[in-house]
Amino acid sequence: MKFSKSLLVLSVSIAMAGCGSDSDSTDVTCETADSCTKFTVLHTNDNHGRFWENKYGEYGMAARKTLIDQIRAEVTANGGESILLSGGDINTGVPESDMLNAVPDFVGMNLLGYDAMALGNHEFDNERSVLDMQKQLADFPMLAANIYLKDSDGNVTDERLFDPYKVFTINGLKVAVIGLTTKDTEKLVNPTNVADLEFADPQIEIKKAIAEIEANENVDLIFATTHMGHYANGQHGSEAPGDVKLARSLEEGELDAIIGGHSQNPVCMEGEEYADFKPGDACKPDQQNGTYIMQAHEWGKYVGRADFEFYEGKLHLADYSLVPVNLKAKDENGVRQFIQDEIKPDATVKSILLPYQQEGQELLDVVISNTDDVLVGERSVVRSEQTNLGHLLGHAYRTYNLVNADFGVMNSGGVRASIQPGNIAYRDVLTVQPFGNFVTKATMTGQEVKDYLDVVATKTAGSGAYAQLDNINLTVDCDLSDVTIHDINGKGFNLTDTYSFSVISFSAAGGDNYPVIDVESTQITDAAVLREFFVNNPQVNAADYAPVDGNLTYMSGGQEVKGCPSAQ
Repeated sequence: MKFSKSLLVLSVSIAMAGCGSDSDSTDVTCETADSCTKFTVLHTNDNHGRFWENKYGEYGMAARKTLIDQIRAEVTANGGESILLSGGDINTGVPESDMLNAVPDFVGMNLLGYDAMALGNHEFDNERSVLDMQKQLADFPMLAANIYLKDSDGNVTDERLFDPYKVFTINGLKVAVIGLTTKDTEKLVNPTNVADLEFADPQIEIKKAIAEIEANENVDLIFATTHMGHYANGQHGSEAPGDVKLARSLEEGELDAIIGGHSQNPVCMEGEEYADFKPGDACKPDQQNGTYIMQAHEWGKYVGRADFEFYEGKLHLADYSLVPVNLKAKDENGVRQFIQDEIKPDATVKSILLPYQQEGQELLDVVISNTDDVLVGERSVVRSEQTNLGHLLGHAYRTYNLVNADFGVMNSGGVRASIQPGNIAYRDVLTVQPFGNFVTKATMTGQEVKDYLDVVATKTAGSGAYAQLDNINLTVDCDLSDVTIHDINGKGFNLTDTYSFSVISFSAAGGDNYPVIDVESTQITDAAVLREFFVNNPQVNAADYAPVDGNLTYMSGGQEVKGCPSAQ
């Protein structure tokens, strides 16, 4: 029904104003042009291990396969052909996939018939041998025009790690697809994984790639599949410049479309701002400098569908949509219902991926560490006083190799359970940290740290906002909402010096009414970092993480307390 409705809307728009809302001519349409070629680009991005449906039966590669096959059949029946692209980040996000090095995800992509993918930063989360394995496993090219190898002396060579582009024939058209990866990759992954690589400026490298294409190929169109992020009106903040800046860096007409990823947002625009998009809504992609820019949120929740028409030597977007993959919403009774008609998962894909899901579940119970005593995360305790588990989390996150911070801040509401004495498995980690927040790093002056902790350290004991604070010595005046910092990480304390601390993305974004702060994100989940900590520490002495007497002193009404009481 959705397809028929789209055709009806399209026919009306053609009759009124040429071919689609982007047409600059009322005289020539696809139907009246001497020659018109129809083709469709399907796309996803930021899969992050979601080869299997979630516990509510949403998304998953088996249902995605059914949807893609339906669209392909419709496109073929309408005289077109299609191509399927990925904006990258296949790796990292779901334990069942992470522990299997994303093998099920690449197997799934082969089954779904992907034609090409951009390299995401998370493709470099593992040692290079894992990426080499994935490259061999994939039945489609991984593209990256801006990743170069260094020689043994650390000098950048002219040899790329992957092919810069691939030319496809789509319904008779020659379409070159260039791959590009965010320059931020070098600071988002373990440095040893990329020590011999240079992530060059995509705005420079795309010009080189276009020149190579023009010198060596005869193409009708040039697309890019990127993992750089879409930031409205190019406002990328502390992130590396993304797709908007890329399109604006070129002459109009040099690049026809960008199929993106990395920022994990549905690129549906109202002017220069994002529309209030909800599953099933209409979606207008961005267009900058004549270049269409598209992104399909994350995790395979949607399949992006761009129906193009090429005539009079120009590309026209006839229709665009983000098609939900079994997404649900709660009805008035709180029961989750499909937003659109249920998509039946492809039986073959599901049967092939099922053993991977089962193996992943078994790996969740493999012992990764052991503790000699209880690590206390019980709600009634961790929200009211400093605990060994609260400090272990702060220690694990601040000492993580992509963070290496002076002290740790952990909201106690994010600690969901204790870990009992004895063996620790990954499933225990996920019970303690189930939300999938990213571990981030903040860097501030001493004055800024004090201002921050004046708010955070005085949060009410008993609430989820109560902060577990590791590796810092301070006195908290609950009555005045004021902290006196005595020492941070053995450095003493000075208002003009610079300090850093770990904090989860939930808190950094203002969760629990913490101050919103600028941070560097590892883009690695808290559970994944905690698991790595336990693997590296197979025997945990719980007493090593017990709060140090005198390090945190809370004062209220002239009396020492465990945490700040609620206002009377």
